[in-house]
Formats: sequence, C-alpha cells, structure tokens
Amino acid sequence: MKKIFLIITVITLGMFNANAQISKAEIRAMGLTCSMCSNAINKQLKSIDGVESVETDLNTNTFTVTLKENNTLSPKVFKEGVEKAGFFIGSLIVTSNSETINNANYILIKENDSASKEIKFQVLDKGYVTDKEFKKLSKSFKNITTYAINNEDDFHIKTLN
Repeated sequence: MKKIFLIITVITLGMFNANAQISKAEIRAMGLTCSMCSNAINKQLKSIDGVESVETDLNTNTFTVTLKENNTLSPKVFKEGVEKAGFFIGSLIVTSNSETINNANYILIKENDSASKEIKFQVLDKGYVTDKEFKKLSKSFKNITTYAINNEDDFHIKTLN
C-alpha cells in the first residue's frame, strides 16, 4: 500500500513540475555602456540550459529570453547569469502558465484578475528591481515578513495581466 501511495505521489509531483514552467523572461539590465556589455550578458543567458533564444534591444537594455518547453528554470538563474556577466537586473518580467505561481516559492503580493492560462508577472525582490525601487517596495511591504527575510529561493511577484 505504501508503494502505491509513493508512486502516485511521484507521478503527481512530476505532472505539477511539467505544467509549472516559464516560457519567456524579459530582463532589463543595469550598468551597460556598450555593445560589448550586452554581448557578455547575451552569452551568459544563452549558456543557460533550457534557453532557446535571446533577443537584445540595445535602446532599452532589454533581453528577451525564450525558453524551451518543459524547462524547470526559476528567476534565480537569470539573475545569476546577468550577475556573472558583471551587471545587475533592473526588472524581470516572466511569462509562464498560470500553474507556475502555485509553486510554493512564488509569493503573490499583488494580483490582477485574469482567467488567462498564460500570465505575466514581475519579480519584486532585491536583485530583480533597482535599489531605489527595492527601498520603496520594502516600505510598502513591511508587513510581509517573507519579503524582509530576502530568501534567495522565494520570489515575491505581482501579476501584470
């Protein structure tokens, strides 16, 4: 009986992970001064396992990362990639299916009413917004204890659609 329960649990978790995935990430990078800077970020983002393509807009310093299906990436890998190139994220907007935000690591702070299967959300944690924006958000979210803790594996988000 325990084996059957364990098998059902593993299958259920596998199905959840397959449904909870990011399809696109829009990253606005800070500190870029030239095309060599954008090349460094572009190279780091393309090296992430699960990335299908990276498009760069040099006018806005925005990198649009399209991901392969069935990836298991989290916003943390994009932050690490940009920082490994020597820069910082000014904003991160993620497009995913609606199941993604049901993951325990995503803490919904602001929600827009949407019945869409595909949602866009912005990550509001330190390292995913500018320092100035983070200071403002820290004051706004001072009653949310998990926001003040700044756990690298928790993502405080607001939906955009």
